[in-house]
Amino acid sequence: MIRLSNIERFYKAGLTKTWVLRDINLEINEGEFATIMGPSGSGKTTLLNIIGMLDTPDQGEYEFLEEPVHKFRERRRTELHKHYIGFVFQAYHLIDELTVYENIETPLLYRKIKSSERKAMVANLLDEFNMVAKKDLFPHQLSGGQQQLVGVARAIIGKPKLLLADEPTGNLHSSQGEIIMDLFKQLHADGMTILQVTHSEKNAQYGTRVIEIEDGYIRRDYAP
Repeated sequence: MIRLSNIERFYKAGLTKTWVLRDINLEINEGEFATIMGPSGSGKTTLLNIIGMLDTPDQGEYEFLEEPVHKFRERRRTELHKHYIGFVFQAYHLIDELTVYENIETPLLYRKIKSSERKAMVANLLDEFNMVAKKDLFPHQLSGGQQQLVGVARAIIGKPKLLLADEPTGNLHSSQGEIIMDLFKQLHADGMTILQVTHSEKNAQYGTRVIEIEDGYIRRDYAP
C-alpha cells in the first residue's frame, strides 16, 4: 500500500542542511496497524505528514496504492488524501467557524455523499463518542480532550483506507484514550490500515508492528 524509497527531508539555512529524515526505506502493507516511535524531534511527525501527503520529501520516491505520489502535483495529492486518508492531528486542526456536527461532516462533503446518508453517519458517531449534546457547539467551547474526540470522529467517518494518527490519545484522559484505542483496534480488525505516532508503549501494543526512528533514521522495525 505504501512504499517509501530513500526518502530524505531537510531544511537549509545558508549552506547548512539540517536533516529531519534520512534514507527512509519503508513498506506498509494493506491491513497493517503500525506504530512509529522515537524521541521528540526524531522526525516522526514529518514522516507521517509525508505519508499523508501534507508535506513533500526533498529526495526519494513515494508510492501509494502503486501510484507515484512523488511525481504528482499538489492538486492530485490533495485528491488522494481526501479520498483515501483520514488524519488525526495532535493539535486537532478543527475548523473554528464550524460546529462539532459540521466538522465531523466535512470529509463526507468532499466525497459528495447524499445528505440523508451524511446525517445518519454523523449521528452514529456522535452517539458512539457520547457527544450528541455537544453537536451544535464550536471548537472553542470544548475542552482539549473533546476537541480530540471530534478530530478522531472526523478522521474515521469516511472509512478511509488509511488512518494516520499523530499522538491520538495525547490530550485525553486514560478512559477516553482506551475508548479511542479500542476503536482503532476494531477498525483494524475490519480491514483499515492504521499508522500511528505515539510515545505510549501501551498504545503501541494495540498494533502489529513498531518502527523506531532516531535522528531521522529508522533504527528498528519489529513486532511488539
